[in-house]
Amino acid sequence: MTLSMLEPIEKFEIQAYIKSSQLDKKNHVPFSGSPRKHPWDPEKIILIVDPFTANTFYYEFKIKNIGFVEELASMTNIEGESVGMARIWVKKRSMAIQSTPFVVEDIRYFNPMF
Repeated sequence: MTLSMLEPIEKFEIQAYIKSSQLDKKNHVPFSGSPRKHPWDPEKIILIVDPFTANTFYYEFKIKNIGFVEELASMTNIEGESVGMARIWVKKRSMAIQSTPFVVEDIRYFNPMF
């Protein structure tokens, strides 16, 4: 995912519902990235893992499954563009999606089936 794909997406501010001292870390898993509004579902968020690399991926979580949010330092690229980063704690056993967008190109590896 390139930066040009990120520009039209509005930054998503997440509010933590509990204090970090109340978070049950045995029942939550941390994920870090740049949070964004889901393009069509207001009950979900997208967390872009490394927004400035070409081969990044993202997670999709339901907001109701997030137990706590920590603000992290912003990430800045060489051109001086920066994005906000966060660590979100997601309930274990909740359903999520991990997606890796890519551009379809020629297959460059040997496949004996073809």
